[in-house]
Amino acid sequence: MSVTSFVGRVLFASIFLLSAWQEFSDYGTDGGSAAKTLAPKLQVFSKHVAERTGFEVPEFDIKAAVAAAVAMKGVGGLLFIAGSSLGAYLLLLHQLIFIPILHDFYNYDPSKQEFNPIFIKFTQNLALFGGLLFFIGMKNSIPRRQLKKKPHKKQL
Repeated sequence: MSVTSFVGRVLFASIFLLSAWQEFSDYGTDGGSAAKTLAPKLQVFSKHVAERTGFEVPEFDIKAAVAAAVAMKGVGGLLFIAGSSLGAYLLLLHQLIFIPILHDFYNYDPSKQEFNPIFIKFTQNLALFGGLLFFIGMKNSIPRRQLKKKPHKKQL
């Protein structure tokens, strides 16, 4: 069972690790294509949040946000493979922050053709979020130390 669990964690984390590697390789001096994709989406998200809640999203450097995302995915993925809850929490935090910004299906009309691919990506990432919650729940439900059972004496 432990080999199966390890292989499952490797396969699950590979999504995050490969993405982190791709963004790291493409980072360059301007943050790469991830920064170019994130910048307009973040502006739309900030405007949406401000209109709906009145809360202003603070300004920050897009390159720093991409670097933080790469670090969370890379470190979180490696720790997740090792079976650490901290790795799962880092990946969970990454998903929580970036899913609503990058996969902003709520800004599109459902009758338009660009809605479906964005909504599919959103639901795929939501499934990853659920998998991480499941891992954390299972990890926390296993007792830290199982008491050894004493064998019962047979009565004659």
